[in-house]
Amino acid sequence: MCNLYSVTKGQQAIRELARAMHDRTGNLPLFPGIFPDYPAPIVRNHPDGRELTIARWGMPSPAFALQGKKSDPGVTNVRNTKSSHWRRWLGVESRCVVPFTSFAENEVLPDGSRPPIWFALDESRPLAFFAGIWTRWTSVRKVKEGETTNDLFAFLTTEPNDIVGAYHPKAMPVILTTEEEIETWMTATPAEALALQRPLPDRMLQVVARGAKKDGDVAPL
Repeated sequence: MCNLYSVTKGQQAIRELARAMHDRTGNLPLFPGIFPDYPAPIVRNHPDGRELTIARWGMPSPAFALQGKKSDPGVTNVRNTKSSHWRRWLGVESRCVVPFTSFAENEVLPDGSRPPIWFALDESRPLAFFAGIWTRWTSVRKVKEGETTNDLFAFLTTEPNDIVGAYHPKAMPVILTTEEEIETWMTATPAEALALQRPLPDRMLQVVARGAKKDGDVAPL
């Protein structure tokens, strides 16, 4: 599972690549390390035009996963899009794209430690997007907060390519790198959009850093 990523490009670049007509974020900071349940930027469809906004990372968990629990921190990665729990959010009104410049998985070392290893399209960390879904949901995210209503998001995963699979053999995020792919995810039928749920070609991804929890202060490779 991808439970850590960064966005170190500004909001103008995000708006331009995702063709967002409205920006609801104000003065958007850079995000060198985004963790589950953190607020982060997304671009979603809206009746008045596509918009850049902030949502909380983690979609509502399935009912079976909440049995005996007092809170729902959310599901960050969505793989089984055939599940009835996730199918309700596959229409264009619930799709979004999630900007990122790098994402991390844990590298298992011989001593048993699991430091992050960071992946990006190349060492310059160009902007790309995860294929995501979002919803507005009322729940208890944290017991100390009580019941709150939040805009929530998660992104799709798929089988890993060889670059990610060498460190995390189960999954990698669904990555969109072109305006055409973004448009397909945001506007096409569910069947056409879900054709994008595939691994990024090996040549388009590389390891760019190791060992830090934020991609703004990573040690060199």
